[in-house]
This record gives sequence, C-alpha cells and structure tokens, in this order.
Amino acid sequence: MESMERLLEVMRRLRGPGGCPWDRAQTHESLVPYLLEEASEAADALLEGNPQEMAEELGDVLLQVAFHSVIAEEEGRFTYGDVERAIVEKLIRRHPHVFGEAEARTPEEVKARWEDLKAKEGKKEDPCGLLKGLPTLLRAYELQRKGIDPGSEEGLRKALEEGDLEEALWHLVGLFAAKGMDPESALRKRSLKACRQG
Repeated sequence: MESMERLLEVMRRLRGPGGCPWDRAQTHESLVPYLLEEASEAADALLEGNPQEMAEELGDVLLQVAFHSVIAEEEGRFTYGDVERAIVEKLIRRHPHVFGEAEARTPEEVKARWEDLKAKEGKKEDPCGLLKGLPTLLRAYELQRKGIDPGSEEGLRKALEEGDLEEALWHLVGLFAAKGMDPESALRKRSLKACRQG
C-alpha cells in the first residue's frame, strides 16, 4: 500500500499546480485510448514471458488506475481506496467456496458460480448474456462457448468454398471454442511471432 500511495502522490503532483500541462488536461474520457493501449501492451508482454517487460507493462496499467483515481478524487467522486475496497469485496463475495461455506472442487465449478453471481449482481449485459463492450472476437468465442450457433469444421469448409469469409471466421472461432482455446490470445501470439520474423 505504501508503494501505491507513492504512485498516487506522484500523480497528484503531476496534476497539481505547477505540474505537467498534459497530465492536468486529461479526463476520464481522454484517457480511455491509453487504458486500452496499455492493457494490450501488457497482454503482449505476458504472452512473451519476459519478466522485466511484464513488470513494466503491468506498471503502465497500474498507472492508469492511479490516474483515473486521482481525477475522480479531485472531482469528489471516488478515491483509490474506493477502487481497492470494491475489488477486495468483489473477490470475497465471488469466492464463497474460500471465504464462506459453499463448495467448488473444480475450476469449471468456480467459473460457473462466478458467472451466476455476476448475473445476480446485475452487470450490464447484452441480450445474449454477455457483458457490453466485450471485444468482437472474444464475444464470438463466448457466444459459441455458450452453445449459441456453434461453428464447425464442416461449416468452415463450406464457407471457404463459397467465399463467405465472414461465415468462415465465425466457424473458425467455433473450433477454438470447442477446444476451450481463446482465439484472441492465439492470434496475439501469432502476431508477435510474425513481428519477430519480420
């Protein structure tokens, strides 16, 4: 917590009188592209597996948390303490098999309970029961994992023969869903491989 407080102090200094003009001009809305960019770079670093890069990129994500917390603090909306408290309470609430009397013996049981508790909490979902704002590739994967219009090898072959790339992509994602493999991470890994080869 002491280290986090140091980061918050630095952000308050950057945002305060005599601080950095760029940092002082930022808003929650203007920082959204940076949050997405830093999360994407952190994902790349985690897949690459370099410990130094992982720590650096995760630090950049943490910076975004601090940045938004300080802006909200200035506006009197919430503080970093509220952010931390919310996630701690959520973790305890969604792990009743650890912090309560419930039982869950497998990762699958834990995942099912997590989704059930999330639904009961009224998280913003689309008509298919998925969180709004989910990236498109991940949305297609989650839909097919739920058994909604699942793709197949036969469907993929047919779509390719007909030149229907949209349908082919759907069925390809379905093959990943059938194996429980995240296509976003797979494509990210392949992109990193291409960059190294190039």
